[in-house]
Amino acid sequence: MTASSQNLVELNAVDFAYSADAKPILSGLTMHFPRGKVIAVMGGSGCGKTTVLRLIGGQVRPQSGVISFQGTDIDKLDEPGLYAVRRQMGMLFQFGALFTDLSVFENVAFPLREHTDLPESMIRDLVLMKLNAVGLRAARELMPSQISGGMARRVALARAIALDPALLMYDEPFAGLDPISLGLTARLIRSLNDALGATTIIVSHDVHETFLIADYVYFIANGHIVAQGEPEALKASTDPFVHQFVHAEPDGPVPFHYPGPSLAEDFAGGGVQ
Repeated sequence: MTASSQNLVELNAVDFAYSADAKPILSGLTMHFPRGKVIAVMGGSGCGKTTVLRLIGGQVRPQSGVISFQGTDIDKLDEPGLYAVRRQMGMLFQFGALFTDLSVFENVAFPLREHTDLPESMIRDLVLMKLNAVGLRAARELMPSQISGGMARRVALARAIALDPALLMYDEPFAGLDPISLGLTARLIRSLNDALGATTIIVSHDVHETFLIADYVYFIANGHIVAQGEPEALKASTDPFVHQFVHAEPDGPVPFHYPGPSLAEDFAGGGVQ
C-alpha cells in the first residue's frame, strides 16, 4: 500500500522504545491507513499493536520517523494542537472504559459537553441518535453496572462516535464477548465506518471476525511488518508466520516455550531453581 493524499494516517519509518536503553518495540515501521477503509493491525501479544494506536493518538512519541494525521506531523504538535487533532479521533478501549458513576446517556454525552458548546437540547438529540445507532436508545438511563459486557462495549462505541470523528480506533474490540455480541460488534464497526465515511483501525487477535470486516490487514512481529494484504490473500498465504497465526497452529515461527536451555540440559543440571 503506497503513501498518497488518500491516506488519513501514515506512519513512515517509525522507531519506538519506551526508554533509550529499552528493547525497541517498533523498528522502521511504515503503515498507511486510507480514508474510508477498515484496516486491521494483528500479531502476537506484546508485538506493539496497541503502541501503534498510542503513537497515532500522541500518547507516546517515536524516537525517529514520522506519524502524520491528515498531513499533520503528530510529533511536532504542541498540547493545544494535539488536543485539536484528538477531537477528530474516536477511541474504543479494550473493555469499554465507561465512567462507572455516569449513566449510559451521560457517558455518551461526555465528549459532546467536553469539546463543544452545543445546547443541551441538541446534545440530547445527538446522544439519542448515537445510542439508537448501536441499539441502546432505550437503555439510556441505566448505569454501567446494570448492563452486560456486550452492551457496555456498544455504549463505548456510541461514545467513540459522538463527535463524528474522521478516525476510529479500536483496541481489542472483540475481547471477552459472547458469540452473538461479537458478531454484532463486528457488523457495527463496519456499518458505522461506512455510514460516517471514517477510517477505522482495529487492533485484534480475532482472525475470523476481523477478516470478515477488514479491507486490509497488517501483521506485526518483532517490531516489523512481516506480512500485509487483503484478508482473502492472507488466508491463502504460505508465509510461515501468517499461516501459523491465521490457522492458530501451535508450531511455527512463534514459539510456545520461552527461550532458554533445552529440557534435557535443565534436567541434567540437577537441583531446583
